[in-house]
Amino acid sequence: MSYRQEIPQPGPPGSLVANVLGYGAFGFAARCLQLGIMKRPLFSGPSGHVISTGVWAAFGYYAYHLEIKMEDVIWEKRKEIAERRAVRQEAIQALSAEA
Repeated sequence: MSYRQEIPQPGPPGSLVANVLGYGAFGFAARCLQLGIMKRPLFSGPSGHVISTGVWAAFGYYAYHLEIKMEDVIWEKRKEIAERRAVRQEAIQALSAEA
């Protein structure tokens, strides 16, 4: 097994718009479920829906950028590990050639 293989850089994650809309839709659904459990009319006070959707959409925006940052960190760590393995493999080959 060769440790000199190129480690591919991570591709772009999913769409930012899809992430924000998905989390926002979850927030809206959670608010509807909350009102349903309390047996209140689902659309009597739309401000709660707006707040819940906005908070969850903001979390989706944060999660998107966090995912990008974490993928970059993981890629850098994998690159460092591959470089260390290559150096170790060269040292082992040099020692076995001397013997």
